[in-house]
Amino acid sequence: MTYATYADLWRPALRRHALAYDAALILAASLFIALSAQLAFRLPFTPVPITGQTLAVLLTGALLGSRRGVLAVLAYLGEGLAGLPVFASGGGGLAHMMGPTGGYLAGFVLAAFVTGFLAERGWDRRVGMTLLALLLGNIVIYVPGLLWLSAFVGADKTLAMGLYPFIIGDLLKIACATALLPLGWKLVRTK
Repeated sequence: MTYATYADLWRPALRRHALAYDAALILAASLFIALSAQLAFRLPFTPVPITGQTLAVLLTGALLGSRRGVLAVLAYLGEGLAGLPVFASGGGGLAHMMGPTGGYLAGFVLAAFVTGFLAERGWDRRVGMTLLALLLGNIVIYVPGLLWLSAFVGADKTLAMGLYPFIIGDLLKIACATALLPLGWKLVRTK
């Protein structure tokens, strides 16, 4: 059984209006991801910054669903590819996408799909399932991110530079989203 996402709750019935609504959501979500990328903290020992992007990508998938979530991330990546300063600390362009963090950027597309797909099936309604969906989405970011990073720093340094320093922050971001998503559904149901 397929459930609606948050975005589906207010989607207009008229096709023309629905397409405009979807386009506006996709653009807004791409800008949300871009803004979250500016919340960046550089660590001196790794080329991978701590950012708000992972939280934004996971929320984008969960709120918009798999299709719109993927399109929002692709729009974000397109903005960056075009040279707009949307990546961490105002980065942009092909060189940035092909740099050490390029695998994480690719993982964002997969994560938006996974969290969106699971949200469409109701995984964002209860705390336990929401936590699991967001953890799976985060893992999906790390897999291509770490594989790509290893080509730049070597396999022996990959986990120390691309995973371990980020686990606590990612768990905190996931905890925030895990608290908010089911709570939002409770509020929607009471109205």
